[in-house]
Amino acid sequence: MRILREQSAGLVIDIQEKLFPFISGNDALTSSSVILVKGLQALKIPIITTVQYTKGLGPTIRPLRELLPDEETIEKLSFSCCDDPVFMKKLESIQKRFIIISGIESHVCVLQTVTDLLEKGYVPVVAEDCVSSRKLNDKNMAIARMRRQGAIITTYESVLFELLRYSGTEEFKAISRLVK
Repeated sequence: MRILREQSAGLVIDIQEKLFPFISGNDALTSSSVILVKGLQALKIPIITTVQYTKGLGPTIRPLRELLPDEETIEKLSFSCCDDPVFMKKLESIQKRFIIISGIESHVCVLQTVTDLLEKGYVPVVAEDCVSSRKLNDKNMAIARMRRQGAIITTYESVLFELLRYSGTEEFKAISRLVK
């Protein structure tokens, strides 16, 4: 199944300051997630951002917060983004089929969101190098479960070039610069 640009949206789930230092591979996760977000922006793909209980977990990490409009961030208390009415209203309003996901923690909020997106008829596209958990085994188990459930598991570079489809454009040059 090809992931189509005009049918895609990005979703950054709960990559927040206070939990982030404890996340496995957090430096690589920052770099990968920033590249994914910049790539989606270069392709003019809408991005929804969520935060879980900001009072306890803080805002989105600075490198992503600087790229993403704060007024677009949805505060939630549910683990699954889909259990939040504001999120669902926003998701339904943008009318996209493929939801390209970056976030933490893989085995909690990301997994539950992916499960619910599948049940609602969306196609979750999990950028494996843009998700993580405190424990690597939790991430690995979550990735395996999401794959079994029917989510597309990929990498940020693979999905960006799939969305791009053609070389020789200004967008191609922008994406190429990001992934080098």
